[in-house]
Amino acid sequence: MPGLAAAELDAVSLVRRVARALNRRISDLVALLFRHKSAGSFGAVAGFAIAVVFAWKFLRSSSPARPRRPAAPKRPLAGSAAPATDAAEPVGDSGKLTTRQIVARRLSGCRRVTCQLIGVVFEEKSPEELQKQATVRPSVVELLLEISKYCDFYLMETVLDDKSEENALTALESAGLFRTGGLIKEKVLFCSSEVGRTSFVRQLESDFHIDTNLEIISQLSRFIRCQLFVSSVEGGQLSANVFNSPSLEHFFS
Repeated sequence: MPGLAAAELDAVSLVRRVARALNRRISDLVALLFRHKSAGSFGAVAGFAIAVVFAWKFLRSSSPARPRRPAAPKRPLAGSAAPATDAAEPVGDSGKLTTRQIVARRLSGCRRVTCQLIGVVFEEKSPEELQKQATVRPSVVELLLEISKYCDFYLMETVLDDKSEENALTALESAGLFRTGGLIKEKVLFCSSEVGRTSFVRQLESDFHIDTNLEIISQLSRFIRCQLFVSSVEGGQLSANVFNSPSLEHFFS
C-alpha cells in the first residue's frame, strides 16, 4: 500500500540520521578519551556506550515491520483426490429408497414408538386367537428391525392369559426380532384391557403410536405427536396427526 511504504521510508531515514549523529558523538568521545586518559573519562564513555546500545535497540523495535506476503496456496498434485464432502445416503436398486430411509422419513424424528401386536405384527386378529397361537407376518420383520434401530421401540398387546403372552414372545423370538438387540423381551408389554394399553402409551410418552383400535387412537390423539390407525376401513374424521393405512408395511412403502 502507498501509505505504508512512505511510512517505512520515513522510519528508515530517521534511523540513519540518528546513527550518523551517534557516530559523530562516539568519535568525539574517543578522541577526548585519548587526550584525557582518566578513570572518569572511561566511565563516562562506558555509560554513554550503554545508553547508545539501548537507544539503538529501541529505535529498531519501534520501526514498523514489513508486512509478510500471504503464502501462495499449494496446488494439488496431479491425480490426487479432492477432499471428501458429505454425500447423500445411497438409495437402493433402481433409485428406490431403502427401508431405513423410508422409516426415517415416515417417523420424522420421533424417538419413541409404540405398536400393537394383534392385527399389525401378528396374523391373528383377536386376543382369543392369540390364546391358541401367534404368527408373525413375514412382510413386517425387516421393517420392525429397522424401526428398532432408528428409535426406542415398544410392542404391546391386550391378552387374556399367560399362555397368550408365551405364544407372543415365542413367535417374536422365532422370527428373529430379538437378534439385533434393538428390540428386547422387556420391551414387549402385556395388559388385560384396552384401557391398560392406552395407559402404557401415555406413561411411555410415545411420539408415535400404531394401533387397530379407533377408540384408543381417538383418546390418544391429544397427547401423542403422531399415530397410525391400521385398518382396511377408512377411519372417518381423524385428527390431523393421525394417519390411516391398511397395513404397517403399506404405510412404510
